[in-house]
Amino acid sequence: MRQEASWQRIAVFTVAACLGTATLGHAQLFRPFTDRSRAMLEGNWQSCREADGQYAERVYDGRWPGMQPFELHMGPYHEFALFRGVQDEHRMHNSAENLLHPFTVEVVGNNAKHVWDVNGIHLEVVLAGGSREDCESWFVTLSRSKLSSH
Repeated sequence: MRQEASWQRIAVFTVAACLGTATLGHAQLFRPFTDRSRAMLEGNWQSCREADGQYAERVYDGRWPGMQPFELHMGPYHEFALFRGVQDEHRMHNSAENLLHPFTVEVVGNNAKHVWDVNGIHLEVVLAGGSREDCESWFVTLSRSKLSSH
């Protein structure tokens, strides 16, 4: 009985260690926490430094009823971008096609927040700190804008 309990503990610790190691290997992670009744996208976005020293980026393809398709770029680091349409090629955040101005969120005293209302979309990002020193963690909320898109 004691030997069986010992093997169970070993199995639990092994699985936990494997999951922990797998999590550390991800340079970017988005954890949603919405039922989508209020927001199209709501969650925690984490951009971590990769082996080459660059921060990770994630591109969200938005295809919502009643809206034109769009791309939301989260990261790298403090950058965000919103583009009309969806395409496979990466787009530069400093291009004129980026609807978000400014596209780099300014951090002052470890605090940052920015809100954009553009093209019928309301985007709010708030710096949440990092789980590790080499990560930037953001709360992201994307919803339909209540303002005119003009």
